Amino acid sequence: MSKVRLPKRPAPAHAIPDAAWAEAARREAVVRPLAAERWLGRAAVERAARSLGLSPTRIYGLVRAFRRHPVTAVLALSKLGPARGSRRLAPAMDARIEAAIDAVYLRAERPTLARLLGQVAYACRAERLAPPSMKALRARITARSLRERMAAREGAAAAGGRFRQVKAGPRTERPLQVVQIDHTLVDIQLVDDAMRACIGRPWLTLALDVHTRLVLGLYIALDPPSAAGVGLTVAQAVLPKPSWLDDHGVALTWPAEGRPEVILVDNGREFHSRAFERGCRQHGIEIDYRPPAAPRFGGHIEPLMGTLMRRIHALPGATFSDPVECGDYASEARAVLTLREFEHILALEVLGPYHNEVHSALGRTPMSAWLEGTHGLDLRPPADAGALLLDFLPFEERLVRRDGVRLFNVLYQDGALAHLVDRGGARVRVKYDPRDLSAVFVELPTGDHVRVPYADLGRPPVTLWEHPRPAGGCGRKGGAPWMSTRSSRRSPSSAGSLPRRTA
Repeated sequence: MSKVRLPKRPAPAHAIPDAAWAEAARREAVVRPLAAERWLGRAAVERAARSLGLSPTRIYGLVRAFRRHPVTAVLALSKLGPARGSRRLAPAMDARIEAAIDAVYLRAERPTLARLLGQVAYACRAERLAPPSMKALRARITARSLRERMAAREGAAAAGGRFRQVKAGPRTERPLQVVQIDHTLVDIQLVDDAMRACIGRPWLTLALDVHTRLVLGLYIALDPPSAAGVGLTVAQAVLPKPSWLDDHGVALTWPAEGRPEVILVDNGREFHSRAFERGCRQHGIEIDYRPPAAPRFGGHIEPLMGTLMRRIHALPGATFSDPVECGDYASEARAVLTLREFEHILALEVLGPYHNEVHSALGRTPMSAWLEGTHGLDLRPPADAGALLLDFLPFEERLVRRDGVRLFNVLYQDGALAHLVDRGGARVRVKYDPRDLSAVFVELPTGDHVRVPYADLGRPPVTLWEHPRPAGGCGRKGGAPWMSTRSSRRSPSSAGSLPRRTA
């Protein structure tokens, strides 16, 4: 029989093997009465020793251990050997290893254990000392906090994302109480309508109702996130969808409409634009900015985007999420979908499977949650749908001259601007829809808007992304990319994303 010893501290009862637990229970029946006595008589100790088959000295030890920890587990046997976590190397060697771990292993370059062992062994041989084993190094690294190791090797953000406590998200009681808006670069390559040449990956902007997980608005653009894309997403979320569905040939229902109470967004520049902030204030919508560098506060919409990206990977031209997953798949060569075709497919995916599949957090489908939650609820529809869309459009301040108003190096003219020519250099707001630059909307001093078309009516309608850059501009050739990114001037395009309305 192997030698055993009593543990200094009792192990958890569930972790003790059955045989050891049975022996501990047998001992407990004898030791507990002895431990309750104030004085131990020699005769009682000898009787207990004969009953348990132990020496009187062991009985005294059992009683002392039980008095310190009066639980059965303290009488369980454990095998002899070094206590778990004990160290047998000399203190000087331990200090040398710990210093090497700090200087060599806990670095952003993430050196291997083999490199650490080589460094320690080299230092030990220089001092004519026996180097430690790989097992000894691994034990000392494992003894360090996993959070400390991850922060040193992968960064504080990665460590915080794994070990920071997660609190519950915003609690809602009804639909449209909190709406989240966010963007993602879609994992697919698209082609243009004319030459079918690859034009790059689009951006997706989504508006999600937190209470029902129903998608309220979606916007596809070839340009990075901007104030225009955000404004058009909000307008689509608020307005009824029948005209949008007809324009895109989608024969599905999309009952989402109404003004949100709060819109939860990150701190991107597009969410601090004049058009977005003033549009929300104009229509009684509160903006809630989540803390900087805290993606965990987008815990409702980001899983949805991940789900949609995984489903998009089945389409031709998918780029997948990482090079390993992509393998030798030539995404650009296999791209066949245009922007409008992809928008159609994404709408079918969202309005079909996603809206009508049981959501794990809800226990029912987003569509049923929306229909039940909005029954009898005031959705706060806008008084003027056209005015709401114009309130969220990006704008620039321009002078009205005799030949009209110029925006993006394009001249716009209409007789309705004649009375603005002699305003003494006063500027007016010129709003534009990035999906169609064939006309702009000039805000009059009275607050109304007038639609002003191209001065050259033979000029074809183009999106802001397709618009050629002006002479002397910077950026890549081909259009809106010459404008500053993520600002109120840089606007994505998606023809037909919303029914175009004029106040």
